[in-house]
Amino acid sequence: MGRQAESALRLFAADTNAAGGVEVGGQRYDIALECADDHGDQHRSASIYRELCSGHQVDLLFSPYGSALTRVAAPIAEATGLLFVNHGGADDGLYQHAYRMLVSVLTPASGYMTQLVHLVSTLKFWRKRLAIVSTASPFARAVAEGTERACAERLIRRRGVRVRVKYRGRFDPEHNGERLYRALRRNRVNVLLSAGSYEHDVAVMRFAISERLYVPVLGCVAAGVNSFSLDLGSAAEGIVGPAQWDPSIEVRSILGPSAEDFVARFRASNGRDPDYPAAQAYAAGLLTMAAIHAAGSFDSARVRTAFSELRTTTFFGDFAIEPTSGRQIGHKMLLIQWHAARKVIIQPEPELDTGELEFPSGWRLLLASLQMLRIKRNSDEENSAGPE
Repeated sequence: MGRQAESALRLFAADTNAAGGVEVGGQRYDIALECADDHGDQHRSASIYRELCSGHQVDLLFSPYGSALTRVAAPIAEATGLLFVNHGGADDGLYQHAYRMLVSVLTPASGYMTQLVHLVSTLKFWRKRLAIVSTASPFARAVAEGTERACAERLIRRRGVRVRVKYRGRFDPEHNGERLYRALRRNRVNVLLSAGSYEHDVAVMRFAISERLYVPVLGCVAAGVNSFSLDLGSAAEGIVGPAQWDPSIEVRSILGPSAEDFVARFRASNGRDPDYPAAQAYAAGLLTMAAIHAAGSFDSARVRTAFSELRTTTFFGDFAIEPTSGRQIGHKMLLIQWHAARKVIIQPEPELDTGELEFPSGWRLLLASLQMLRIKRNSDEENSAGPE
């Protein structure tokens, strides 16, 4: 994910410089981008950002990828008064420290699963019993708590949605899989959601499928990433997840290229398609240049003020922040589902003009269970036939 973000930022810098750079005070400046590899280590990340901030060697800072690393870097930028553009940390806890120089591009973690909860509430079976399996990280906790708040909404509860199982901590099928299995069966769970690291989500989804729990709706944060289908193969079929961005969504960009142009340029320069971490990073660059232009200065405080007043759209989606906290409030999450090894957007509802028959989004959620029931039926038939 970090490599995707770096590649996107380098592409953004190259595109901006090729177009003449950024104009401030009647002069044009090229972007000089410096990237450092923190190896996913918080101590190394802190050391890198302290070095970048020392003597204000840079004009502004972009965040690392990942909430844990962003939580380390944000206070360092704040202490030195440098603008900190966050494209990689979704943890809601970032906004509890009253950082003045923080600007976030992506939807906070608490909003990741809320659309899925609302969609589940529309299903016709009365009792929707949810299980939330999350790690103990602040990011996962924010996803889980946001999901619980959505389930507690008056209309959602009236439609029969209840959280029945809450599992928090490290998940290892060999050591605590039986405990989770019993809890899911005892509570007759029909919606299983997972939030944590990519590896955690993949492990939970594999467990749910291999144990033949036949849960009608399976969802996890990791499902929004392209590699999810590669790692799970046919087991990914029907699994739902949130996504900050998908190239198939047509957005009328006020700033920068269209999604189609961005994908083509990223593919040409990197030999692969971009995932949403790349889109977030490139959009962060576009928005930062717009704020600098509006401020007419590279001064961090003035650019931060310009960010507070910025209301615009890139191929990544709408942009607006809470003026004081820097929390993103304009961008909307997508809900995707895997079908035949490709991601299909199910929320917002697809607009079809091809005359094709299409399932409503609520019923798409159940296609995963139909797939599993078909497997079960075929398996039972094979077993009952006996040897020839």
